[in-house]
Amino acid sequence: MWKRIHSNRDPRDTLYSEIKKEFGTYFQLAGEGSKRILDRYPKIAFAMMIVLLLTSAALSFTLFRHREKPGPVAAKAVISPVSDGFSRIMDAANGIKETLTLKKLVDSLTSKKQLSGRDSLTLDSALDRLKVITKH
Repeated sequence: MWKRIHSNRDPRDTLYSEIKKEFGTYFQLAGEGSKRILDRYPKIAFAMMIVLLLTSAALSFTLFRHREKPGPVAAKAVISPVSDGFSRIMDAANGIKETLTLKKLVDSLTSKKQLSGRDSLTLDSALDRLKVITKH
């Protein structure tokens, strides 16, 4: 299915060895330079490390601290399952009643051979109301 690709590279060649070949002289110069500075000024280097550690700790506990932001306080609603369920049943019944009324109106208007301007507006508003009812 997939054609196998054969590589003829030397297995000793790795990413590290290639980077070392290309940039090794720069790393060596930087290492020797930093070693000379640390040998010449060891107390200053140690003091700088301590200052940087203390600064990092102070900043992490003050400026860079992520405080939890208090969310909005939700008002506790009084739940009454009996009245809530009954009101939902009544809303559903009213929606069904209105749907049946609008369906009769649409059927009567579509059965006419020619609609007047008033009939067109009535039909359009009835269809819009049916769309609103069916979305809920």
